[in-house]
Amino acid sequence: MLVGWQAIAESNRVTFPTLEQLVHYTTVRRGNVTEHIMTTPEAIEAVKKGQPVPSGTHFVLVDYREGEVFRYFVMQKGDGWGGEYDERRRTGDWQFQWFKPDRTVNMSENTARCQSCHQSQAGSEYLYTGYRIPRFNGTPIE
Repeated sequence: MLVGWQAIAESNRVTFPTLEQLVHYTTVRRGNVTEHIMTTPEAIEAVKKGQPVPSGTHFVLVDYREGEVFRYFVMQKGDGWGGEYDERRRTGDWQFQWFKPDRTVNMSENTARCQSCHQSQAGSEYLYTGYRIPRFNGTPIE
């Protein structure tokens, strides 16, 4: 029997954070796409100390296209949140959500795809850019 993942977006526990409380620690450029990635000061401190990212932490990727916000990708960690998914989809206690430029949930995005991709980063708390945090000194790393 072939069992597939959900092919549409879903409601989950991820909330849109107050961006002004987050720290922009790195920028990734891919062609005409610029991604500013930010998180909490507490998460930066924990990663620098080699500790787990605290529960409640948000990581936000702000996706710019031609200088305008195209969308937001938000990861949020919560105690026990991973238990809401079967083992094939689990990414620790992280959940994911896409938001439109007006910060409303974009239900046309597939969050299962996010989980599938981020599973490859299990050794780094499911973060693609977490390895940059120890070098962060106040100026976003590119």
